[in-house]
Amino acid sequence: MRECAAPRPGHPESWISEPIIALYCELHRRGHAHSIENYNAAGELVGGLYGVKLGAAFFGESMFSRSPDASKVALVHLMARLKVGGFKLLDTQFQTAHLAQFGTTEISRREYKRKLMMATMATLNPADFYRLPSVADGAAVLQSITQTS
Repeated sequence: MRECAAPRPGHPESWISEPIIALYCELHRRGHAHSIENYNAAGELVGGLYGVKLGAAFFGESMFSRSPDASKVALVHLMARLKVGGFKLLDTQFQTAHLAQFGTTEISRREYKRKLMMATMATLNPADFYRLPSVADGAAVLQSITQTS
């Protein structure tokens, strides 16, 4: 979260304050907030994202990249985790060119409310953020998001 909050060109300040970080840490301790982190071969954190789970909905809060395409890799891993885990909705908050290249689309407020209701009422088959192993190799991740059978 601190990397997401770090100053970057055109955005010297962030909405991610210390009180916000403390709240998201508590959500994480309770099993509601999750993150995906990418590390390079030297063990340095180079990209990632975090968000909040509610039922079978995941609300992406912020992402960052310190290395080319690191946030893209995090997003692909998130998509695999959500698909394998039975999630019904990924709310990215904003449609951006970065997200559109992965197939995100804007939907109407009415459609969003319908999808949100279905995702948050998913009690018969609750979503599981940890169904995909925490250390899944690239082949497993790609298969999980491209498999059609």
